[in-house]
Amino acid sequence: MSAASHSDMPRALITGIGGFTGHYLARELEWAGYDVFGIVHGRHPMDSKQFAVDLCDRDQLADAVTTIQPEVVAHLAAISFVAHGDVEALYRINIIGTRNLLQSLANLTKPPRAVLLASSANIYGNAPVEIINEDVPPSPANDYAVSKLAMEQMAHLWLDRLPIVVTRPFNYTGVGQAPHFLLPKIVGHFQRGQNIIELGNIDVERDFSDVRTIAHIYAALLQQPPTGEVFNVCSGKVYSLKNILALMAEIAGYEIEAHVNPAFVRTNEIKRLQGDATRLREVLGSIDCIPLQETLRWMFESGSF
Repeated sequence: MSAASHSDMPRALITGIGGFTGHYLARELEWAGYDVFGIVHGRHPMDSKQFAVDLCDRDQLADAVTTIQPEVVAHLAAISFVAHGDVEALYRINIIGTRNLLQSLANLTKPPRAVLLASSANIYGNAPVEIINEDVPPSPANDYAVSKLAMEQMAHLWLDRLPIVVTRPFNYTGVGQAPHFLLPKIVGHFQRGQNIIELGNIDVERDFSDVRTIAHIYAALLQQPPTGEVFNVCSGKVYSLKNILALMAEIAGYEIEAHVNPAFVRTNEIKRLQGDATRLREVLGSIDCIPLQETLRWMFESGSF
């Protein structure tokens, strides 16, 4: 087990710090004055502030948490790909892994003053309304969404011991997102100058945000945690795949032809996900959302796909 540093700065723990969102949030928390520690899985720790831990190993996780003694915690570690093939692992990591973390944090002599759990807007499924606020009843349409909703329900058991806030991020993207996700796949095709792209359901609409906006919001919620609250994290704007392809054509200077590949078509596909961030704005004030076109240009010019 790596030794924690002896800095007098308040400590932040990010599970899944090696993932897409983790290093963006780490940077935000460092700017806010935290000494940032992380938990990684399936990779070698980058430095002494990272701990290689399997969230499903309760003893190993408890040792890491006790060593770090975090003041704030952002739990990002999860299987986050909706079409992930190992359903058993999806439920085990997203629910049991989270429970193990909450148990370890609650057992500390001085529990953290803020614990953020990243859930997902996927829990809403095919909602009966166009614009979704937090009061819309969940209707999960896939195992990933069910696992996240179950995680939220399980977390209620710890509210008397831990100051938990739950976020339900809608779709977001940026440099560093895995290429099998939709927008990196589209951007990558344009970067390579390809003329045809094969997609699944093309009649879907999504509310997209920039990962840098998401990280900024998470850091802000950890600064002033509204314990027990649930927040949509979204832009409030919805884009169809045709909109995305048109934006990318403008950025890249040419159009691409989209073909439907039946192998990529998901059953129970959620047709539309558009969020209402009113509750979040009431707590944080105005939110500076990076426009999607700016995000896509950043990704296109990064050359990382």
